[in-house]
Amino acid sequence: MSRRTDYFNDPAAPKANSIVPAVTAFVVNDAGEVLLERRSDNGRWGMPGGVQEVGENIAGTVVREVLEETGIQVEVIGLVGVFTDPGHVIAFADGEVRQEFSLCFRARPVSGEIKVSSESFAVRWVARAELDSLDISPTTRRRLEQGFRDSEVPLIS
Repeated sequence: MSRRTDYFNDPAAPKANSIVPAVTAFVVNDAGEVLLERRSDNGRWGMPGGVQEVGENIAGTVVREVLEETGIQVEVIGLVGVFTDPGHVIAFADGEVRQEFSLCFRARPVSGEIKVSSESFAVRWVARAELDSLDISPTTRRRLEQGFRDSEVPLIS
């Protein structure tokens, strides 16, 4: 059973009871491949990321989460966008139902070797042409599309 369920503009979705600052990282290597992980909480492919912890700045959250989840050390170089769609809620097994509040940052890999963490079944660099064949949530696809646009102006939604 999944530890989390994502709902997208679903009238049957539970009502959100929290908003938590979270990040995702759009990390692309020199070959143009994006760093993705197959998440252990829902089985889908996604960008590394997680929630901000007390005492850290948001760029530090990105660096920590990517390193913890993938083994790759990154440097934050920009903002892809701010994603706060109230139509996207995430229901967790503990009863929390979170409204999306995700800051997607552009980051470049600096060092490290790919490793799988307790939060993932697999971690790998994925070619853009392969993305359509993977099980990726609609909100993650939106972040990936925005990241590949390489716009200097972040999306605010």
